[in-house]
Amino acid sequence: MKGKQMYDFRLNHPPAALLSESPRPQGETLRPNYERLRLDGVYKQNEEGDLMVRIKVPAGVLSAEQAIKVCAIADEFSDGTVHLTTRGSIELHWLKFADLAAVARLLATVGLTTRGACGGAVRGIACSTTFAPGFAVTQSLVRRLHRHFAGNPHFEGLPKKFKIGVDAGYGQARHLIQDFGLVYLGSDGDDQLYDIWLAGGLGRAPRAGFHYAEKVPEKALIPLIEAVIRVFRKHAPAGKRLKYVAQTLGETRLRDLIEAERVGAPAEMAVHPIERNLTSDPDIAGLTEVPVFAGELATSALRPLAAIARNHAEGFLALTADQNIAFIAGSAEARAELEAALQQAGFGDQGATERVPFRICPGSHVCRLGLAPTRDVARQVLAVMGEKARALDWGISGCPNSCAQPQLAQAGILTTKVVRDAEGNRQPRFTLFRRKTSGLGEALVQDLSLEELLQKVAELG
Repeated sequence: MKGKQMYDFRLNHPPAALLSESPRPQGETLRPNYERLRLDGVYKQNEEGDLMVRIKVPAGVLSAEQAIKVCAIADEFSDGTVHLTTRGSIELHWLKFADLAAVARLLATVGLTTRGACGGAVRGIACSTTFAPGFAVTQSLVRRLHRHFAGNPHFEGLPKKFKIGVDAGYGQARHLIQDFGLVYLGSDGDDQLYDIWLAGGLGRAPRAGFHYAEKVPEKALIPLIEAVIRVFRKHAPAGKRLKYVAQTLGETRLRDLIEAERVGAPAEMAVHPIERNLTSDPDIAGLTEVPVFAGELATSALRPLAAIARNHAEGFLALTADQNIAFIAGSAEARAELEAALQQAGFGDQGATERVPFRICPGSHVCRLGLAPTRDVARQVLAVMGEKARALDWGISGCPNSCAQPQLAQAGILTTKVVRDAEGNRQPRFTLFRRKTSGLGEALVQDLSLEELLQKVAELG
């Protein structure tokens, strides 16, 4: 249209946003600005120029076509593996700066983005990790929130990350670690209703979120989230999350600030019913889960899983908070066919849902913040586990950032620091957590060597 320039601000980023702002002599190679790259879902992996790219997967639900495209990207630009995160996202490692634009274009062809997956923005929105009844409704909400917040400049440049989580029940307590946590309660006949929890988070200063409101209708959620983000932007210093505002100002003051931000703003946004039910609601008989150790999955395995999803699971697969792959079959007959296809493809007998005991972050294998080789530690811990320990839900993190959420697991392991032994070798130290209440787990014993950690795990039985 003459006189108007139309563009999609989520995809049309100027190249300068990725580059150093300092002038360069003629002929000098452009250098990446790693700080600004974070908003495009990119982290510096090491000093040799290798990068990690995180892909947002709304509600953790991935279509077969999207999974196949991710495989093609991983094969061409990465090392042929993908990492499944505890928030239903996908990470690719060992990428180069020169390939980022091509990766972004290829992801856009299947409706995926990395924008806001890192940095000070609304992160990928976690959804219904329990796969409880109501999953179809909650994932619909997550897609709506993703469309509203992902790549929206009004919700970028925040003091730090802002995490939203939507769950179909209270079973796994993940609402406690979100900046804005929603727990689905059901419908009142006119709208879907949610409990709201605010200002939770893990990291070096864990804090459980507090209950902000109950039975909030879905049409009121986006205006409320916007108000909370405006308060966060105004009152949190750089590098601090919403939990810092709640701790320093108090929950009562935070409530007052949020209510003040809502004055004069729309109280509701209409919800169109056609957004419902991307997949079926799972039930106990309808969910089949494929364990993925440490969330590390080769494209040679993901491709046949995508084909099975296309043929036997309504075209979708789900990335669980335990870093596994789940399928939701539409009927008992479809599930039987799905399990037969998994067996034929070499994925074993998945007739009963299996669980890998650990949620595991990448650790020092690929993350420059990692203090311990988490996969190796996990294998050693598994080797000494007794029957009682294997019955527990576990999480292991390679640094205090707690990406594997050990404080939410029934038993969790956190790498806290590295010390030098008598020979000068680096040795990680660990804290063992146990969670027995509805809150966050508590440290059972701290400052353990690996040998001491293995002994404590063995003592759990």
